[in-house]
Amino acid sequence: MKIALDAMGGDFAPNTIIDGAILAAKSFPKDVHIVLLGKEDVIKSHLTQAGVSPDLFTVFHCDETIEMGEHPTKAISQKPNSSIVVGFGLLKAGKVDAFCSAGNTGAMLVGSLFSIKAIEGVIRPCIAGFIPQEGGKFGVLVDVGANADCKPDVLSQFATLGALYSQHILGVENPKVALMNLGEEDTKGTLLTVPAHQMLKLNKNINFIGNVEGSDVFSGKADVIVTDGFTGNVILKMGEQFYDLVTSRNFKDPFFDMFNYEAVGGSPILGVNGNVMIGHGVSSPRAIQNMLGQARQLVESDITQKIKNAYK
Repeated sequence: MKIALDAMGGDFAPNTIIDGAILAAKSFPKDVHIVLLGKEDVIKSHLTQAGVSPDLFTVFHCDETIEMGEHPTKAISQKPNSSIVVGFGLLKAGKVDAFCSAGNTGAMLVGSLFSIKAIEGVIRPCIAGFIPQEGGKFGVLVDVGANADCKPDVLSQFATLGALYSQHILGVENPKVALMNLGEEDTKGTLLTVPAHQMLKLNKNINFIGNVEGSDVFSGKADVIVTDGFTGNVILKMGEQFYDLVTSRNFKDPFFDMFNYEAVGGSPILGVNGNVMIGHGVSSPRAIQNMLGQARQLVESDITQKIKNAYK
C-alpha cells in the first residue's frame, strides 16, 4: 500500500507535515509506504535534521505549491507541477492508493472532481465529518462543507455515502441514519428538508430513523446525520471551538477530548474514484499521523469499490 502526502500543504508546512509522516511511518507495518510530495531538497533536509533516513519515504519532487488563499480552479490549471495536482495524478494512475493533504481545501475538491472524478451515479461527492457521541464513539456528519446548497436527491445520496462509511470504516452494523432538522415531525423543516425527508424514507440503501434536532447531535441517537454542507460546516466548526473553550478553562474529560480535531486528523471525500483525505489547515504532527491512519483504513476497507457497487 502506498499513501501520498502533500508535504507542502497546511499552515505549518512542510516541517509539521513531515513530522506527522514520521510518526505514521514508525507506527505503520512494513507493507504501508508513505510518498511525500513537495520540494525534494526541503523535505530531505528536514528528514535529516529530524534524524530520520530519507530512505524511509519515497520523495516525489514538485516545484510548485498551491497556497491556502489561492483560487482553487485557477491554481489547479495554472500549477500543473504543484504537490496537489501531482498527487491526484499519481492517484488517478494507480501509483498510490490514497492521497492526503492539509492544504487548500477548495483545490482538493476541484482536483477530486476534475482528476479522478465522481463515481458514476453520484451527483455530488461530499466531505464526511466526525461527531463525538456520548457512548464514546464517533458518528458521521455529511456534508461538512463541499456543498453549501443542496437538493433533496443530493441529501439522499449523502445518506447512502455516510452509511457505507459508518458500516465499513467505523464498524457500525446497519447504521441509523437521520436528517438534521428543526423538529422531529415529518412535515417540519424547509423547502429542502421536507422533501428530503420523503426521499430518505424511500431510500432502500439506508436505515432511516427520521429527523433529529440540534440537541441530538452528540447523543448517539443516530450513527449518521445528513445535512447540507453549510449547516454541517457550522456544526463541525462549533464543535472545534467548543473544545478550545473547554481546554482554555482547564476542564478535562474523555468525552470532550474527542472534540479535538487531532483525534480524527482529517475528513474523507466520499463519492469519488479514489481515496482522498483532507486535513485541517492548522494540522499538528499528531493530526497528520491520524489522517494517514484514516487513509490506510480507507484503502484496507476498499470503501471506494463498495460505493461503486451501491450505484451499479
